[in-house]
Amino acid sequence: MLAGVAVLAASVGGAVVSTGHQPGVDTVVSTAASSSLSGPGALAGTSKAADANLVDGRSTVVSRSGGSREATAEGTSTKLVEKAEDAAKARNQALAALGKAAEKQSARIKANLWVSPLASYRLSAGFGQTSYLWSTVHTGLDMSAPSGTPILSAARGVVTEVGYDGSYGNKTVVTLEDGTELWYCHQTSYAVTVGETVTPGEVIGYVGSTGNSTGPHLHIEVRPGAGDPVDPVAAFQAHGITL
Repeated sequence: MLAGVAVLAASVGGAVVSTGHQPGVDTVVSTAASSSLSGPGALAGTSKAADANLVDGRSTVVSRSGGSREATAEGTSTKLVEKAEDAAKARNQALAALGKAAEKQSARIKANLWVSPLASYRLSAGFGQTSYLWSTVHTGLDMSAPSGTPILSAARGVVTEVGYDGSYGNKTVVTLEDGTELWYCHQTSYAVTVGETVTPGEVIGYVGSTGNSTGPHLHIEVRPGAGDPVDPVAAFQAHGITL
């Protein structure tokens, strides 16, 4: 009878522990049973899994994952904003540089424009005409105007001569950047001196009747490369001015 109980206990619990020594009956302690007792037992309701906080574990994982995504998104957004700001800054700098270049070019063009030497006048003699008034053909263009009318520099250049010159009377010579000379003759008085840089429209003298002249007028000559004179009407027209 006792042997049967022991067998039943062994089959259920995995071990038999005798509470008292029965004569003729050995005490049986199973190694497997001993190991089973030291670990969790299904019947005893003990399990290491019970010590794990599965809910908290899952929450922690989700929380970390969400935080990482949010941090990544925030970092990406910040980088995009920085790139956009850098691009805008570069664009503004490029536009500013372009604007300055345009201003310089505009100023350069304006500085090299030609203007009429008189605001109001009447053409009284053309280039190449012949008359007893001149020893040779007429070498310039005569623009009649009241005495004292301001004479304007027709183009940008440097004043290279100011003084009386025989039949030309009081004469001012302005040499342009390309070497062209503009002669302004028969002036009653001067408004510039040698070495000055003059700009288009700047007053350089006043209409007079000095030298070989029959009345107040401006005799203007255009001499490319300081050489022989050319027709002032054609020269001015080439620079957009109709005399």
